[in-house]
Amino acid sequence: MASVTAAAVRAAPAGVVAPRRAAQRAVAAPAPAALKAAKKQTFSGSVAARVQSVKGAGSRVVTTMAKKSVGDLTKADLEGKVVFVRADLNVPLDGDLNITDDTRIRAAVPTLKYLLDNGAKVLLTSHLGRPKKGPEDKFRLNPVQPRLAELLGQAVEKADDCIGEAVTSKLSSLTNGSILLLENVRFYPEEEKNDAEFAKKLAAPADIYVNDAFGTAHRAHASTEGVTKYLSPSVAGFLLQKELDYLDGAVSAPKRPFVAIVGGSKVSSKIGVIESLLEKCDKIILGGGMIFTFYKARGLAVGSSLVEEDKLALAKELEEKAKAKGVEFVLPTDVIVADKFAPDANTQVVDVTAIPDGWMGLDIGPKSIDLLKGTLQGAKTVIWNGPMGVFEFDAFAKGTFAIANELATMDDCITIIGGGDSLAAVEKAGVAEKMSHISTGGGASLELLEGKVLPGVAALDEASVVVNA
Repeated sequence: MASVTAAAVRAAPAGVVAPRRAAQRAVAAPAPAALKAAKKQTFSGSVAARVQSVKGAGSRVVTTMAKKSVGDLTKADLEGKVVFVRADLNVPLDGDLNITDDTRIRAAVPTLKYLLDNGAKVLLTSHLGRPKKGPEDKFRLNPVQPRLAELLGQAVEKADDCIGEAVTSKLSSLTNGSILLLENVRFYPEEEKNDAEFAKKLAAPADIYVNDAFGTAHRAHASTEGVTKYLSPSVAGFLLQKELDYLDGAVSAPKRPFVAIVGGSKVSSKIGVIESLLEKCDKIILGGGMIFTFYKARGLAVGSSLVEEDKLALAKELEEKAKAKGVEFVLPTDVIVADKFAPDANTQVVDVTAIPDGWMGLDIGPKSIDLLKGTLQGAKTVIWNGPMGVFEFDAFAKGTFAIANELATMDDCITIIGGGDSLAAVEKAGVAEKMSHISTGGGASLELLEGKVLPGVAALDEASVVVNA
């Protein structure tokens, strides 16, 4: 079989912080004797090496969306150049505007360090929150500045705007290897409209564009797609490339058995993902509130559990498609039901054929946990998107945490967490570091899994591709 890798995508150099604590296991750390050779690997190649290490030599095809990477740019390309970087610094803040989770800032560090270490002048932009009426103090990027400076180990200047004089005046005093954090790009409605004139203003001070914001790559916005028309080269950052290597590469040609775990409250939000995975998976495990739509479609009583009445025919159709394709479609056999949607609700464990009237299913039961663990046995690739129950309430978190803990023990398997609530679940379960890859993008992850084109990725320069027979 041929293996396809983006030749230009290089790993971040030694000393660069890993994109996220939870992803450090993504590429197995080389032994000291092999360190020098490992540094020479392409980034896609290092993912392939990780896959090979758990699957056996010669059995793996890794394909990537072959986009040019920041790792393809040398010191000669970067020194003295102004690089416009779109990152995803949309971190959660408390009522006092303190950062409660700095994961996204940490994820941006490898790309920024690489650019700064190679003498670039970095203009860093992002959105934060959902401003509706222009600039709002609660959505300013001010809280990000000190944390980013701490992580980079150097001063971070900040502009009070993302375009115009506020940027150029600060830029004029920047030295090589320094960084200027721009203000929230969504303070301008033109950003989300992908306005060409606004994109031109964003790009005006810069020479090079780097997109490292996977979480917004599924949106054609001025800072993710529009600026690429005015800046060349336009390349992927290390985080964005890593997401593509796993979500597109590892899933497009998985080592089998390939198992998908799809949870969440509604079938409607996962239709595209399920349909796409039916074309690729050997087994699909369903969990979360969506299972009750499937039960009702089978003619079972579901009490007051969440059901999408207009998706009953679809649920039946999806089961029929799975059967026709030979895909094992696994639903829980027992559930934990509650008399109300609350953390202190009365609960009982019942078979899915015996859900009482007035009770709602909020988690999978112990028999189901054993069933799903058995289904995962022997899997070589697993992707998980969506919780098994209302894990925010301790009484209904057992199923989700059981899956997280089971995946954490599967050392001979590539385990990919598809962002969103699944990310929160593995973090809360304390096993994030044991997963092969955790995606930083919720909607972007879903759209990539559905096989959709991500505008922010499609707009980037193509990389040369090397094919090894």
